[in-house]
This record gives sequence, structure tokens and C-alpha cells, in this order.
Amino acid sequence: MTQQPETPEEKPIGEVTHYFGKIGVMAVDLSDNLSVGETIHIKGHTTDFIVTVGSMQIEHQTVAKAGPGDSIGIRVGEKVRPGDTVYRAQ
Repeated sequence: MTQQPETPEEKPIGEVTHYFGKIGVMAVDLSDNLSVGETIHIKGHTTDFIVTVGSMQIEHQTVAKAGPGDSIGIRVGEKVRPGDTVYRAQ
């Protein structure tokens, strides 16, 4: 899949690795820091929406922030797909 060009105000911070449809949670491998309350933009071939991080978990433990190399779960209101890119929205 080709990566879509980022807009100047958005920085890629991770990639979706899985989507748990029954509970509406995406798993993301982070390449940068992310904190609860930040706004993220999920973009992919058929995905394009913005959401504010209300909570996130690492290994079923709620955390306030995570960093590069962490695999986190974030509840989202729309379907995402593995390979979708997660950007920090400015």
C-alpha cells in the first residue's frame, strides 16, 4: 500500500496493526509519543477521520501516555484497517 502524502500540519506517529470490530478498538504500533487528550487523524486507502484520544491501554492497562515502540489500544468510532497511518493532528 502506498503511503498518502502528509499535510504540513500533521506528523505520522504510528500505524494500525489490528482492528477489534466488536469493541471498536484499534491497535497501533507507535513511532512517536502520544498522550490522552491529543487529537489524531487516521488515514488509509478507505479510512480518513479525526478522533480525540479519550483513553488508551497497553496490555489491558490504562495509561496516560505512550511512546515509540509501544503497542497501544485506542477506542475509535469508525472502522480502521491494518496499515492505516495514524497522524498527530495539529
